[in-house]
Amino acid sequence: MKLSVIILAAGQGTRMRSTLPKVLHRIAGKPMLQHVIDTCKSLKADDIFVVYGHGGEQVKSTITDKSIRWVKQAEQLGTGHAVKQVSPEIDDESQVLILYGDVPLIHHDTLHELISIFPENGISLLTNQLADPTGYGRIVRDDKQTVMGIVEQKDANEQQLLIQEVNTGIMAANGKELKRWLANLSSDNAQQEYYLTDVIGFAASEGRAIVTATPNEPAEVEGVNNRRQLASLERAYQIFRAQELMDGGVTLLDPYRFDLRGKLTAETDVIIDVNTIIEGNVIIKSGAYIGPNCHLIDCTIGENCVVKNNTIVEGAMVGADCTLGPFARIRPGTSMSDNSHIGNFVEVKKSTIGSGSKANHLAYIGDAQIGKSVNVGAGTITCNYDGANKHLTVIEDNAFIGSDTQLVAPVTIGKGATVAAGSTITKNVNAEALCLTRVKQKEIAGWQRPTKKSKAE
Repeated sequence: MKLSVIILAAGQGTRMRSTLPKVLHRIAGKPMLQHVIDTCKSLKADDIFVVYGHGGEQVKSTITDKSIRWVKQAEQLGTGHAVKQVSPEIDDESQVLILYGDVPLIHHDTLHELISIFPENGISLLTNQLADPTGYGRIVRDDKQTVMGIVEQKDANEQQLLIQEVNTGIMAANGKELKRWLANLSSDNAQQEYYLTDVIGFAASEGRAIVTATPNEPAEVEGVNNRRQLASLERAYQIFRAQELMDGGVTLLDPYRFDLRGKLTAETDVIIDVNTIIEGNVIIKSGAYIGPNCHLIDCTIGENCVVKNNTIVEGAMVGADCTLGPFARIRPGTSMSDNSHIGNFVEVKKSTIGSGSKANHLAYIGDAQIGKSVNVGAGTITCNYDGANKHLTVIEDNAFIGSDTQLVAPVTIGKGATVAAGSTITKNVNAEALCLTRVKQKEIAGWQRPTKKSKAE
């Protein structure tokens, strides 16, 4: 059966107090609406309709997925009215799943169950049990526990307000029947809106089967109406991901201080210390240790690596048994071979670092090819930019670069060469040679420092 998904994303979200449309506020670095779309794709939905309204052009320009079919709701007259805007596009024989752009954590498994229990020509409905159901529509059942309808908070009587089973708004229905029920909706209620929930009552009055499922985690069906709820779901999302990682053999020293804003593939026996932020697509291989306050972006960290505190690694490939940091910055285009070392306050950009090579202190390495077993001394700079173009520095195997050296590219330091501390290198250095460019040291006996002139002078 064809699966069509309708995502309602037209609300203004006034309680967010923001010029940004509500569904574009981010969870784990990604718009809430995109989270829902990605879940729909995991279900292999045939059609994904997004009903937009407030800030619609901004929503459409941010969510650039070409598979989305956009439907405008010019007036926000309720959830039933929103779904009705899609009616002309719905196939009669399709199964229609209704989701919400501000309910970002709904899980694939929960929706898969809801779809799998769908009764022919009936409705499958996702409900939840809450200790405090205030604000939610209540699920009304008869003595046989058959669902008879949903009553909204403002329309409920005293007895109905005691019901703890609530409507999540997420449901699946047959396309033909749904369109017929939508056509019969009325706005004769406390909010003068067209409630999507009324279709449950229509189905029940016709004797159609209404079956229910519940989410595995309550946070899956929580919506966002203000920034407090946004922060709460952010942490819920991170706990979900943290639990998955720990179940897979990763040690998180504090799962409540871990932030994943992309995809992390971590092998067993990885240890991640507190306040690490992971963005984009990151791979961490077995036995690696990520220290506190690190930031990993679109990179690979090899086996048994040690990434010390406050280190940033972005767009880089780091081999096995490497050490980075503390306070190192590894920028895009960098490749570190096995057993290489980048130390504190060292920045590396678009460079290759050979096996056994090290730059342990206060250096800038940019647009460089560094061979094996090279030592780069403290304060070394590859001067790669001439004001218009970038140039390459090549340091061959076993070379030794003394402290406070400037290598003015393009330049090559030959195999086994030594560059003395304090040198400025502008020409190639031959293999096994010693190169130094310091001026001869002078000493002037009895030299007097200048003194400040008095204000009277």
